Amino acid sequence: MSVFKAYDVRGIYGEEIDETLAEKIGASFVKLIGGGPIVVGHDMRDCAPSISEAFMKGAQSQGADVIFIGLASTPMTYYAIGSMGVNGGVQITASHNPSQYIGMKFCRAGCVPVGYDTGIVEMENACAQDLPAPVDQPGSRKDVAIGTGYVDHVASFIKTKIDLKCVIDAGNGMAGFELPPVLERLQIDADCLYFKLDGTFPNHEANPLKVENMLDVMAKVKENGADIGLAYDGDADRCAFVDENGEIVANDIMTAIVAKEMLNRHPGAHVVYDLRSSRVVAEEVEAAGGVPIKERVGHSFIKATMRAKDAVFGGELSGHYYFKDNFTSDSGVIAMLLVLEIMQRDGKKLSELAKPLLRYPATGEVNFHIEDKDGMIARLKEEFSDGKFSDLDGITVEYDHWWFNVRKSNTEPLLRLNVEADDDETMKVCKQRLMDILGDPED
Repeated sequence: MSVFKAYDVRGIYGEEIDETLAEKIGASFVKLIGGGPIVVGHDMRDCAPSISEAFMKGAQSQGADVIFIGLASTPMTYYAIGSMGVNGGVQITASHNPSQYIGMKFCRAGCVPVGYDTGIVEMENACAQDLPAPVDQPGSRKDVAIGTGYVDHVASFIKTKIDLKCVIDAGNGMAGFELPPVLERLQIDADCLYFKLDGTFPNHEANPLKVENMLDVMAKVKENGADIGLAYDGDADRCAFVDENGEIVANDIMTAIVAKEMLNRHPGAHVVYDLRSSRVVAEEVEAAGGVPIKERVGHSFIKATMRAKDAVFGGELSGHYYFKDNFTSDSGVIAMLLVLEIMQRDGKKLSELAKPLLRYPATGEVNFHIEDKDGMIARLKEEFSDGKFSDLDGITVEYDHWWFNVRKSNTEPLLRLNVEADDDETMKVCKQRLMDILGDPED
């Protein structure tokens, strides 16, 4: 399977991605965006520095000036691209993937993401050829530290002094680099778990979507009597939340909470959310005077719609939170700060903020191994032809008292199911009806 994916480049270091390919990708990226200057940052994986050097070598060979910010989270690289007025940039990272992986996330000028259909396929085709000959005048390189400016930027999103006790699990990923100066600047009391950068992820996988990776932060919240727990993925663009009881609050519920805050600041604005999210999101946006917009899954789609509609905020079930004033890019840290401010200002616990939003029982995302994904979706469309149908992303079918979505994985022979209903019994019955067709779920 190609390392050139729907939203980024990702593969096993030394087998699928090496320095030779990275140099080609650097050259092809510059050709794609029409030259530099570009920003390059990288995560804490052992191979990230050498892959970065190879990428920059390829980019400079095609005449692009490079601003190298070094070790950085993905949101830090987005900030550099957005604030420096460059022609684009790349973050060398494999996000939450295991330690043997490396990858790249690309942006054009203004932090506009590059997806498969908007440029990655062209880079893939170019990389199948020989490395292009260098231009007569290679690009320059400048090493720049962005730390102070970045901390100022994220701190500007809140105005309230935070006097809450937090537990934060960085998962040995880039939040352990990004967060300390932010916490110090804002004087936030935090018990920091796994902040030591380690691309081998010795404590647990840096993927807060999996409950097993949340157990430590959940336990520590209860042990410490903390007000909130937070967990980040490997490149720190996603954040997951735990309430004061040590219970996970679903990311779509957090989208609704943050959306209300953003609409308080920007009355009547648009809010974009992915189609897996609870009906609560649209209901809360409308109740707050905003305009909800449902979009397919994926940051490139969310960001494009946000720009088209001038939306102030967007959220995904995966824990990505997007902000217009953050170059229409995702930031787990900004989402964290906004939630802390809401709790502090309103004097409410996170469970109290979430409780009125827990109106509809849902399955969460359930995976099924299906080789003929298109054939199965066609069958589901026929089986549920009496419902209100949408093919925005896979198949979504709505009824008066329940709905479901089944969509294809972009990288695996999997179909992903989400079911939500008015009550728990209806949800269970409808989930079983779908499982009778889809088969047994993946572990």
